[in-house]
Amino acid sequence: MTINLELPKKLNATIDQAHQAAAEIFRPISRKYDLREHDYPVELDTLASLYDGLSEAGQAGAGADGGRSQKKSSRPRPEGAVVNGGNMQSVINTMETSWGDVGLMLTIPYQGLGNAAIAAVATDEQLKRFGKVWAAMAITEPGFGSDSAAVSTTATRDGDEYVINGEKIFVTAGSRATHIVVWATVDRSLGRAAIKSFVVPREHPGVEVVRLEHKLGIRVSDTAVIRFDNCRIPADNLLGSPEVDTKTGFGGVMQTFDNTRPMVAGMAVGVARAALEELRRILDDAGIEIDYDRPAADQHAAAAEFIRMEADFEAAYLHTMRAAWMADNSQPNSTEASMSKAKAGRTVTDITNKVVELTGTLGYSERLLVEKWARDSKILDIFEGTQQIQNLIIARRVLDKSSAELK
Repeated sequence: MTINLELPKKLNATIDQAHQAAAEIFRPISRKYDLREHDYPVELDTLASLYDGLSEAGQAGAGADGGRSQKKSSRPRPEGAVVNGGNMQSVINTMETSWGDVGLMLTIPYQGLGNAAIAAVATDEQLKRFGKVWAAMAITEPGFGSDSAAVSTTATRDGDEYVINGEKIFVTAGSRATHIVVWATVDRSLGRAAIKSFVVPREHPGVEVVRLEHKLGIRVSDTAVIRFDNCRIPADNLLGSPEVDTKTGFGGVMQTFDNTRPMVAGMAVGVARAALEELRRILDDAGIEIDYDRPAADQHAAAAEFIRMEADFEAAYLHTMRAAWMADNSQPNSTEASMSKAKAGRTVTDITNKVVELTGTLGYSERLLVEKWARDSKILDIFEGTQQIQNLIIARRVLDKSSAELK
């Protein structure tokens, strides 16, 4: 079977718009806001307005609408029909803007990871209500990191409302987003099956942004600790079905990751590409030739390293495209989503750190953005599930083992 690796022509507008924003808006202010942690980049308001205008005119890629187009279609399609839709457009947009600055990409209004969560599991009625909000996603708690099933934040039904209590940490855009998608359990005795996601307005009684974290990388993106103290929200703010199905576990909320993990992989691919392009420029200036017609072992050591990293980059890119394409075509992509996240996360940390090494004192200084990309890259191997968690998920899928059988 022939595989076409070229992107559909209809995505060219998305690529052009996103790359222009990355090159003309993100790159010029990248260092400025890296040094001014927690300052909101007002330049992004103009970009958000531009995206909204293009979206209203039907000219913007889906990535410009914060993942609101990512919902997997349930409509029947002719047998053999292929769709390149919202997921692929969002991932492509993410790659291009992350090439400019991944922290700024995470800070664009209405681009929150919570938007992808809403798109993944919301009902049609909820999409109408929450389709145009800026949503952060709150999963991690002080008592756990990657084990999403260990959620201890509670959501107790009280008439037509849920009362949420608990504390969430490492909430990306938590102090800037207008809404927060909160993971909470509706009945701790029922285990992971009772974990649901809720849409909570950030400026709401019982919601407190406790503090902002100081971080190694993506400093322009605020990362918040948020406390929920008897926070009451309407019962229909629970995303998807309120029923607790102990047979299917918490597959509904976990479906969120099938959308968001390829997006994080796309961030990693974008940063890796930026680092490789900078290294190629420096090698060219140094007169080091990269010859694809000769074995890497017969070339300059730096050229051989570049060829190795470029091959890894291409593999990460193709993994990511595959996961997004499957989502657009209503194919189960949990395995591929984890594979893309694992491969891209590992690749970007390897590439950015190796580029710092190969560029020597220039790469370690702040004269280039190389050292910043190395700092930014580490989170891309951590959030939305660490490298170890992704490998565990992949192993379970490949070996057909449950979480109880393979820990």
